Amino acid sequence: MFSGTFTAIVTPFKDGSVDEAALKSLMRFGIEGGVNGFVPCGTTGESPTLSHEEHNRVIELTVKEVAGQVKVIAGTGSNSTEEALALTRHAKKVGADGALLVSPYYNKPTQDGLYRHFKTIAENVDLPLVLYNIQGRTGVNIENGTMEKLSKLPNIVGVKEASGSILQMSEVIRLCGSQFDVLSGDDQMTFPLMSLGGKGVISVVTNIVPERMSALTRHMIAGEIDKARAIHFEIFELCQAMFLETNPIPVKAALGIMGKIRPEFRLPLCEPSPANLEKLKSVLERYGLI
Repeated sequence: MFSGTFTAIVTPFKDGSVDEAALKSLMRFGIEGGVNGFVPCGTTGESPTLSHEEHNRVIELTVKEVAGQVKVIAGTGSNSTEEALALTRHAKKVGADGALLVSPYYNKPTQDGLYRHFKTIAENVDLPLVLYNIQGRTGVNIENGTMEKLSKLPNIVGVKEASGSILQMSEVIRLCGSQFDVLSGDDQMTFPLMSLGGKGVISVVTNIVPERMSALTRHMIAGEIDKARAIHFEIFELCQAMFLETNPIPVKAALGIMGKIRPEFRLPLCEPSPANLEKLKSVLERYGLI
């Protein structure tokens, strides 16, 4: 259902408010670059600091702006099942193609708690759901046995895998089958994951170079492994630079340097250190982006 390149799009701010004009411009840039869709209000979109009203507005705006040209997987996860339900219901109401549900963070639920959380949402909202497994952010890993059980629920269609373990990803693909869309949650893992049968990536770097990662996933889907491998190594350093500091600090700083948005954050996130900013500028210069 979901394959190719999906941009985990940033939420631009201007004087403390969502900069809707800049957000629309970024979506046009991504569509022109060949992305298959957008994921608004994820980690890269600074969802923890968006109000519910802003969150819902960004998702609705994204759906309206893309107007069916590409898919929208709305970030609707929460560490409260009721809140995740409300956000997911809204995403369905405004026409999103699917929803991305991060594991409940801070609570540290058991595997049974994780299963019940996702099952409750799946049973109450008729929308394709992609789980988001990122223990480094949430403090809990969706273990492979739990993922296999969840994959059997009709509208849980895939997972954004950011465990960092290629062994875990391999096992998820083996257990859940080819109809379950395993998407990389790390740009640098896209090529190796797709070589195992993964379907694509939910990408940070495509905020700044949508055409390169889009080409990589297209080549992999077409079986053009050598061409995809060449792009993997070509953009490897740029992908690494997106994590000089906590995401989305580097990518928003890069977009600011490129003149595409104001490099504005909401606390507790803040601008990168002067040393890392210089490193980032150096990488952008080498890639001809500034």
